[in-house]
Amino acid sequence: MATDMSPHPSRGSWSTVFTAERPRPEGIRSRPNAWWLAVGTVCFGAFMGQLDASIVTLTYGSLRTEFHASLAAVEWVSLAYLLTLVALLVPAGRLADAHGRKLLYLYGFAVFTLASAACGLAPSLLALVAFRVVQAVGAAMMQANSVALVTTSAPRERMRSALGVQAAAQALGLALGPTVGGALVSTLGWRWVFWVNVPVGLIALVGGHYLLPRTRARTAVARFDWAGLGLLAAATTSALMGVSAASGLAVPGWGVALLFLLAVGAGWGFVRWQRRAAVPLLDLALLRRRTVAFGLVGALSGYLVLFGPLVLVPVVLTARGFSDLTAGLVLTALPAGFALAATGGDRLLPGRLSDRGRCLAGACVFTLAVAALLLVPLTIGWLGPVLALTGLGLGTFTPANNTMIMGAIPASSSGTGGGLVNMTRGLGTALGVALVTLALHLSGGDVQAGARWAAAVLVAASAVAVASAWLSPGRDPRASQAML
Repeated sequence: MATDMSPHPSRGSWSTVFTAERPRPEGIRSRPNAWWLAVGTVCFGAFMGQLDASIVTLTYGSLRTEFHASLAAVEWVSLAYLLTLVALLVPAGRLADAHGRKLLYLYGFAVFTLASAACGLAPSLLALVAFRVVQAVGAAMMQANSVALVTTSAPRERMRSALGVQAAAQALGLALGPTVGGALVSTLGWRWVFWVNVPVGLIALVGGHYLLPRTRARTAVARFDWAGLGLLAAATTSALMGVSAASGLAVPGWGVALLFLLAVGAGWGFVRWQRRAAVPLLDLALLRRRTVAFGLVGALSGYLVLFGPLVLVPVVLTARGFSDLTAGLVLTALPAGFALAATGGDRLLPGRLSDRGRCLAGACVFTLAVAALLLVPLTIGWLGPVLALTGLGLGTFTPANNTMIMGAIPASSSGTGGGLVNMTRGLGTALGVALVTLALHLSGGDVQAGARWAAAVLVAASAVAVASAWLSPGRDPRASQAML
């Protein structure tokens, strides 16, 4: 059982009130099931992080109406959040290792909660995007520490169970997001999509203060590759801004070309710098491992396919006159299928099936499912089963793919490997939002034609996932933990 072993902060020193981790009460710390209380507290963050990721796309229609904005402008409510999250996951984790995971986690929830309240009060679209950036700062502080808090709280022999509970909380948040978002937007308005985070955040802050253990072992802050982080952020942001500008923003053609040139230049500079940096942000030697390289390509493609429909389906159904609540209910089939396969797939699939085989099977299933979007009518009767099948395929593919990646990375670099997976996942999510929006814009206002173009994008991404699984050497490291 985890105990609070770090030095007790001085009771009378105000300098430690906000900078030192507070111990749990003795009555809680001495309970045999205290670690379950800590895991349950972390599940609040896991649930809210995934709920927020899948709930916001249901607000796009209301935001366009209220702020008289294009879909390309509104999508930055999601993209700004995702890009900030991707950029800050690694530095937040390193700061937590040095200053305390409980401390950074609680501050993260405080920032996330306050920013959520500010998002609900935003007077303009620009202000909303700015508040979403702040919200992502808090989310990065939470997400960078959640797995570490679980693994340091639970006994070693119960680690798999604890991580499974956290994975279930993430899956539940992802599955409920569309339904909750549709219900809130249809009844109370889009602002409540953000305000709903406030009471949950307050509960989590109080619970975390009393139930989370203090950090027992810390590491000194090593020199951080801020130059590499800046180049990576410039490359990804410029590329997505270029796609967004081509999707309908009021940016001239030369501006779009300049953004893409900046993305290429920053990407080239990032690779060159990583080869020279004493402590690089990304160890390029890891990418020379075929399993890692192909696995990361598959992870990016898989999350593109997972989040692309979260933008596409509400646009298609609301254009047909359906409510946001109806769109949310239909869309729930996708993350529900994902959650079902990700948490129950091991019981249904043959135990002798390798991780590579699971990746291939899952990728083929969701490729066939999204290909059906090119052929079937885009009605509720067809969309529900197609989305459910897509989710089942993705839920089979993703844990096995992540297991192969982590199994091919040395234990000494597991933190870097986890950061790579999270960064790739965030970029895939952002591309899913951006490319589907671009496809809808290129249709010239014909939603059905745009939906077919968007489906073609998803099919292409799915084909890349199949190829990555096929070309990967594949490993079946039984000791590795799959990550959702």
